[in-house]
Amino acid sequence: MKHLPPRPHVPDRPLDVVTSIKVKLATLIVGAVGITVFVFWFCIRIINLWPSAAGIIAGAVALLMVSRMARGMTSPLREMAAATQAMAKGDYSQTVTATSHDEVGRLAAAFNQMAAELAETDRVRRDLVANVSHELRTPLTSLQATLENLIDGVAPADPHTLHTMLHQVERLGRLVTQLLDLSRLEAGTVPLDRHPFAVEPLIAHAVREQELTDSGIAIEVSVDDHDLAADGDPERVHQVVANLLENAVRHSPQGGSVQVRARRSADSVTIEILDEGPGITPGDAERVFERFYRADSARAASDGGAGLGLAIARWIVDLHGGEIHPEPRDPHGCRMVVTLPGARSLPRRPQEITQ
Repeated sequence: MKHLPPRPHVPDRPLDVVTSIKVKLATLIVGAVGITVFVFWFCIRIINLWPSAAGIIAGAVALLMVSRMARGMTSPLREMAAATQAMAKGDYSQTVTATSHDEVGRLAAAFNQMAAELAETDRVRRDLVANVSHELRTPLTSLQATLENLIDGVAPADPHTLHTMLHQVERLGRLVTQLLDLSRLEAGTVPLDRHPFAVEPLIAHAVREQELTDSGIAIEVSVDDHDLAADGDPERVHQVVANLLENAVRHSPQGGSVQVRARRSADSVTIEILDEGPGITPGDAERVFERFYRADSARAASDGGAGLGLAIARWIVDLHGGEIHPEPRDPHGCRMVVTLPGARSLPRRPQEITQ
């Protein structure tokens, strides 16, 4: 998130160095009284004015001083009011001068931070709408063209055409499911059914599901300990492994292989998924977990990837208090490393993931 640079000192705000609004008000009152007394004395003793005239002049001078100093004290509040009106119209570029060190200054700094976060949220919302529209339009356009050809008799309703249409429908279904999962995860409405579970059966189940796609990519599994157990929600962890496997298979060359490894490390469980694809550059190491981001946009789009699998995986791993990150693999490829809390023993009840 972009942090706003500090504003320079404003000349008409001499009390900015004071760190308390109470001290500022006390200083203002004492200064007003002092100025009034001094001007009144000066007018009577030096200029020899009538007391009534001296009182009027002293009051006017004190009022002018108080007005000027109070204006500097309340200017951030006026700026916040104007910026709030601009935000209501969708303009998040307005900022507040935050040079004061008191409570109002801290409020102004927090306001600027909020404005920056709202601007970033608005940008993410616009990008999300644009990306979802693009992802939905592509399979819908393909389906519409195929159906029009079938209706007009241009193309026969052969198994190949029907299979292509089914592939596009499945792609739409995956996108909608991923969007729902991501929205629930971000909203925190997905409760975790955490308990110790066996890692090896979970990985084996995810591998069997991936092998049903008949992608031509060999998947090798290596688990150091058959009794290896992790603490978490096995259904959600299965979703992480399945997403990472699908991503690894998609980016591996035809005839290549994907390796899945699991081992215990200290009090945690580490799951690694290695592919033989082009890998992830250091500049993309964090961005690959953003929604709809593709390191290889042309290939991912043609293969049906919507750029949501890794975003969902990170949300789930974060909810478990774990870590996920990519590492380069020699001579080429990517190693995706997932670390989850470990468990000392397995529960006696059967696991839902193995059913």
